[in-house]
Amino acid sequence: MEYRNATPHICTTSNCDCGMTRRDFLRLSALAGAGLAAPLLRSGDAQALNVRGDDVAVKIGYLPITDATPLLIAHARKLFEAEGLRSEAPRLFRSWAQIVEAFVAGQVNVIHLLSPATLWVRYGTRFPAKVVAWNHMNGSALTVAHDIDKVSDLGGKTVAIPFWYSIHNILLQKLLAANGLNAVTRGRSGAVAANEVNLVVLPPAEMVSALAGKGIAGFIVADPFNALAETMGVGKVLRFSGDVWKDHACCVTFLSERDIAERPAWAQGVTTAIVKAQLWTRNNQLEAAKLLSGVGENRYTPHSVDVLAKVLSATDYARYEASGVARNKGWHQRRIDFQPWPFASYTEELVRSLATTKVEGDTGFLAKLDPAFVARDLIDERFVREAINAVGGPQVFGLPANLLRSETIVV
Repeated sequence: MEYRNATPHICTTSNCDCGMTRRDFLRLSALAGAGLAAPLLRSGDAQALNVRGDDVAVKIGYLPITDATPLLIAHARKLFEAEGLRSEAPRLFRSWAQIVEAFVAGQVNVIHLLSPATLWVRYGTRFPAKVVAWNHMNGSALTVAHDIDKVSDLGGKTVAIPFWYSIHNILLQKLLAANGLNAVTRGRSGAVAANEVNLVVLPPAEMVSALAGKGIAGFIVADPFNALAETMGVGKVLRFSGDVWKDHACCVTFLSERDIAERPAWAQGVTTAIVKAQLWTRNNQLEAAKLLSGVGENRYTPHSVDVLAKVLSATDYARYEASGVARNKGWHQRRIDFQPWPFASYTEELVRSLATTKVEGDTGFLAKLDPAFVARDLIDERFVREAINAVGGPQVFGLPANLLRSETIVV
């Protein structure tokens, strides 16, 4: 994967015809009506017609980021098969818009998806799907050019996010607001004032090249792209996402309600395999990096073992604490960690935070969402609860026995 001296093509919400962000976003936004979403749902039903639940193959859709680790490790270690399921080779996508469209169309049936995007899919497009588990905690960062030393230095500049409905967009705008900066979406040609930061959407795989080519001043995204920018000398981490919102979810496992309702044993098997993959990864970080790498047997990602190990093994996190990049030393976090329980307190705070975050498109549905209702309605915790108990209970993941917590956000 070559990024050096690349000239970035930045897709914006205002003027881009490359088909990667605005066009995809508008096409997906067209699903925001039951009449349009229903035919795609029925196409998925047709594919599953007359097929027993345990004969439906696990079809994973993923982006080449460490957020996908549990799904890919479950496939690599044949954990789906251990649960009596068949699995196909996971399908790699370049952007979040593409993975959502494939999921809605029934081309894939198990995806990791940005937690805010699940709200958009379920309540914005009205596609019936639910979160069955978290994929991981933390695992993202704000990475900037070397001449940026603090958040306020981003004034008058452009920063890339992976999707409007992302924890990255939420946390970035919290950081900007705390430093007296306003988030705007002016496109490539619009003027940006000194107290503004222009946000553009880029697929994660394009962010490092855009930073190297000086088309953006920074990006906030999942690893290993932050680690890649560091190892290539292209940029530096300014703030870890988990150092802003303690142990936050980023990606979650998303299943259609059709599969949950008609194939509950299949949904349980999928969830159990993913939970077991998370537990294995916690104790085998370097081996996980090898399995996910471009030299692994399945070549799930184009990344090197060294870059992935920098994220999964996190041997240098103490250095970030010493330098002040990681400010909350008492949090005792890893760069990325894995636990599957979907805390209701997180979902409720997510709804509240998204309501005050600038996003593109029709956001009318957000004002109608009640945080407590969403925490009950969006999440189906039955399968993950059983899976956690099957592997030894909450304590094996360092979780409280009552599976409750309070959210901590420090900007």
